[in-house]
Amino acid sequence: MTPIRKTFPHEVEIVENLFVPMPDGTRLAAKLWRPRGAGPVPAILEYLPYRKREGTRARDQKMHAWLAGHGYACVRLDIRGTGDSEGLIDDEYTEQEIRDGGDAIAWIAAQDWCDGQVAMYGISWGGFNGLQIAARRPPALKTIITVGSTDDRYATDIHWVGGCLSKDNFDWSATMFAHNDLPPDPEIVGPAWRAMWQSRMRHNSPWILHWLAHQRRDGYWKHGSVCEDFSRISIPVLAVSGWADNYSESVPRLLAGLSGPRRGLIGPWAHSFPHDVTVKPAIGWLQEVRRWCDHWMKGTPGGVMGDPMYRVWMQESVAPSTCYRERPGRWVAEAVWPSPRIEHRVLHLNPRGRLDDHAGAAAGVAIASPLWVGLAAGEVGRYGDDAEWPTDQREDDGGSLVFVTEPLAERTEILGAPQLHLRFSCDRPLALVAVRLNDVMPDGRSTRVTLGCLNLTHRDSHEQAKALVPGQVYDAVIDLDDIAHAFPAGHRIAVSLSTTYWPICWPSPELATLTVMTGESRLELPVRPPDPADAALRAFDPPEMAAPPPSVDLPVETRVRRSVRRDLPTGEMVVDFPRWTSAREMPDIGQTVTADAVARYRIIDGDPLSASCETEANVAIHRKDGVFGHHSTGGLTCDATHFRVEMRLRVTENGATIFERQWDERIPRDHV
Repeated sequence: MTPIRKTFPHEVEIVENLFVPMPDGTRLAAKLWRPRGAGPVPAILEYLPYRKREGTRARDQKMHAWLAGHGYACVRLDIRGTGDSEGLIDDEYTEQEIRDGGDAIAWIAAQDWCDGQVAMYGISWGGFNGLQIAARRPPALKTIITVGSTDDRYATDIHWVGGCLSKDNFDWSATMFAHNDLPPDPEIVGPAWRAMWQSRMRHNSPWILHWLAHQRRDGYWKHGSVCEDFSRISIPVLAVSGWADNYSESVPRLLAGLSGPRRGLIGPWAHSFPHDVTVKPAIGWLQEVRRWCDHWMKGTPGGVMGDPMYRVWMQESVAPSTCYRERPGRWVAEAVWPSPRIEHRVLHLNPRGRLDDHAGAAAGVAIASPLWVGLAAGEVGRYGDDAEWPTDQREDDGGSLVFVTEPLAERTEILGAPQLHLRFSCDRPLALVAVRLNDVMPDGRSTRVTLGCLNLTHRDSHEQAKALVPGQVYDAVIDLDDIAHAFPAGHRIAVSLSTTYWPICWPSPELATLTVMTGESRLELPVRPPDPADAALRAFDPPEMAAPPPSVDLPVETRVRRSVRRDLPTGEMVVDFPRWTSAREMPDIGQTVTADAVARYRIIDGDPLSASCETEANVAIHRKDGVFGHHSTGGLTCDATHFRVEMRLRVTENGATIFERQWDERIPRDHV
C-alpha cells in the first residue's frame, strides 16, 4: 500500500468540473486541482477517455492532488465523446483528438490560474497522446512525461505483434466498446445528458473493424506513430515503463531517436505508475515528476540533466512463476543510449540443439509446432495482479526447436533488444515464428526472459507483405523485446523457436513446417559489462501519494478465473482472461459502478481455423436517477480467407432494454 501524504506546501482547491471550449463549439469536461492562493502556476494536463467523474476518480485524486499540493495546476480532461465531454469518439488517437488536445493546451495556458506553461503527463493512452501532441508543437507545451506508451502504433502496440494479429486486438476493442456508450452525469452536463447518451449508443461501434481493415503498417498506423519523424518532438521528454509491461521497448527507441533533452526509466513494473505497483520495488514516482517539472517549468535546480540518460532495473534470475510480487535486482544506468559500452555477443544456432560462440555445420532442422505452444505464455501486458507471467518454458519447448548453451562460466548481464538472424525455408506460403529467450536453471527449470514474434510474410517490411515460396531459402531478423536480465554462472541461455504461439498470436491458416538452417542462423545478445558507477546512482525517494476520495469496494464474485484448460479427447484448448470485476460505491458523488468482463480464447489442436475469441462485458452505473447499463458480447473467428467479427450490444435503463444493435462482418485476411 502506497503511503498517503497528508500535509503539503500548498492547500489544494478542487474544481469538480469546468468546460474547455473547442473552436467548433464542442465543450470538453475537465477536473482541476490547484494550489489555493498561489497565483498563476504551471499546469499539468492528463488527457484520457476513461471518465474522470467516476472511472478514474480515485486514481486521479491520489496523483493530481499531490502535484497540486506542490505548486501545480493539474487538469484531468475527458476526450471528446467520453465521460462528460460533448461530441462523439470514433477511434483511438484520431486527428480530432490530437487537435483537441492542442486547443485544450492553449486554453489552459490562457487561464488566470496558469502561468502560460503546460506539461502533459500520462500512462498508456495518456502517454500515447502526449507524444502525439508534442509532435504538433503547441507553443505552451513545455515538456511531456510518457509512461507505458509507444512511439510506433503498429509494431509495438496491442494490435499487431511483428505483423501477427495480437491477442489483445479484439480484447481491447471489446473493452473500449463497453466504455464508449456510457452516459454522462446530469449533475455535470445538465438535462442534455440523455440526448448525449442516446447519440453515444447509436454511434458506438467495434473498433476492431478499423484495426482489421489495416493489417499492414499503412498510413492508418503511421498516423500518431512519432517514430515516423522523431525530429518533430523538440521539448524535453521523460519516458518510463516496466519490463513486465507491453511497452518497455519504446523507451530506448525514444532515447535513441529524439534529439532534445530526454531521460528514460524502466523498472520491474507491469502496466502501472511506478509508485503504485504490483511488482516491487516501487519508487517515489510523484517526486520524480515534481523534480522534472520543477526543472523545466520553474527553473528549480534539481540536477535532472546530470542524471544518466537511461536508468533501468537489472533483473536477477528467478524461477518460473505465474506471479511475482517483487523482482530482485539493482538499479543500473547508461550515460547515453545507444550505449557504446554494450557488447554484441553472437551465439550460433548449431546442430544437435547447441548454441555456441562459433558456427557449426550448415544443416536444415525442421519444426512444425502444435497449437498448444503458447499456453505457457501468460499475458501480454500484465495489467492485473495474479497468474499472468509465463510458466515453466519446458511446457512450450516440447513443441519448439530449442538451442541451448553450455552452463555459463561466468555471470552474464544483458541490456537491450536481442535479435535472431534466421535463415529458413517453409513449406507453406503463410507462416509465423515466435522466438523466446530463456534462462535455464541447473535443475532444468526454464524462465522466459524476452519474446519476439514475426509474421514471415513481413520479413522484409511491415508495409509490403510477400507470400513465401515453399522450399525457397530466406533471411529474416526477429527483434525480441528489450530487457535487462542477469544470467548467473552455471545457468544456460536458450533460444526456442516455434511456428505457433496461441493465443498471443493468431495462427496462420495452415500449420506450417519451418526448416531452420543451423550454422547460418545466429542470436545476437546485448551484453552489458559491469560499471562501478552503478553503486553511486542517486537513490529514489520512497513512494507516496495524496489521500483518495471516499469509496467503498463492495463484495463481488469473479465469474471466471484466469485458467488454461485442455480437453484431451477432443483436442480443444480454452484460455480465460478475466478483464475486470469490480463494484465500487462513491458516496461523495452518489454513484456505484459495477463491472465485469472476460475474454475467452478457444482452439482445437491441429486445426488453426478453429481459433476464436469470445468476449463479454457488463457495466452498470447506479445513480439516484436510475441504473444505466452496457451489455455486450463479441466473437472473432476465421476461415482460410477471412476474419469474421460478430458483436451484440444491449443498453439498459433500470433493467429494461432501450437500445440494441448487432454486427456481423467479414474482413479479408491479408497475409495473416
